[in-house]
Amino acid sequence: MILACALGVREPVLTAETSALLKEARPWGLILFREACKTPMQVRALTEDLREACGHDAIVWIDQEGGRVARLKPPSWPLWPAALRYGALYEKDPEAGLEAAWLGHRLIAHELKAIGVNGDFAPVLDVPADGSDPIIGDRAFGLDAHTAALLGGAALQGLREGGVAGCVKHIPGHGRADVDSHIGLPRVGEGMNALAIDIAPFRALTPQAEAAMTAHIVYAALDPTRPATQSPIVIDFIRNDIGFQGLLISDDLDMNALSGTLAKRAAAAFDAGCDLVIQCSGVASDMALTAEAAPALQGEALARAQLVEAVARQSAGDFDAAEAWWRFRALMGADVGLKLA
Repeated sequence: MILACALGVREPVLTAETSALLKEARPWGLILFREACKTPMQVRALTEDLREACGHDAIVWIDQEGGRVARLKPPSWPLWPAALRYGALYEKDPEAGLEAAWLGHRLIAHELKAIGVNGDFAPVLDVPADGSDPIIGDRAFGLDAHTAALLGGAALQGLREGGVAGCVKHIPGHGRADVDSHIGLPRVGEGMNALAIDIAPFRALTPQAEAAMTAHIVYAALDPTRPATQSPIVIDFIRNDIGFQGLLISDDLDMNALSGTLAKRAAAAFDAGCDLVIQCSGVASDMALTAEAAPALQGEALARAQLVEAVARQSAGDFDAAEAWWRFRALMGADVGLKLA
């Protein structure tokens, strides 16, 4: 039995305690954080050990957006631009911007695949609104829905062609949040006309996105009391209005936007309609509590997870990384991709 959860890993070497926990829990996925990533050779060994402990070919995820959100950093890995830099190029030259967004994420996939990582919690499709909390900021591809959808789609395609599953976030839109959901519970009071801007990139990419991550945000126009992750109303809206039919993954259960025990947080997410929950502390006791609260991955959730697996386990095919880097730097600038100390 494989459980409907993905658990965070923050240790560079698999400990006996975590190994025993994974053998017992058998989570569907694992998530690597900065503390677990020292060198390419070390991460490759770690991903192999993690899969062996889980007893199945678990999907290993990472947050590798570029810019502020990059678990793999110099000097061991390249320096990646923030998403908004692609948007800036797109404003000047749309064709070059789209090529760069695809190429940058194809190169990210190349780096990830080499170390045994086959899932990336990217791209961000959120559209920042004036006066919102800066948590999204330059993580967005653009300041309008059209740009976010086009560049986000190119990024997603680049990951997929490199044999890495993507996960669009944060559905149905984090751009109007008035507080960082790591710190507190954001509340968005705007009506559906305004929210249509936030929703548009997700709706546009629904046909090609294999996975999406929910937002820990209250949208008063849909459900005035519960954050999207734990709201059956919002999840129904995501499925039936936005039309997203891929794997729906909660944002991190540890975030302060949610309340209650880990078990209650997880139960509310599953009851609302999430297919999978993630828990990122890397603390063994937290991992065990999350595993206890997670059901077996089965039914429609299993079928959706298998679509993600099909992308994540495919071969990357032939790819001239050296030529790709040359073209990427020509598009984006000589500073990108450097392994600066």
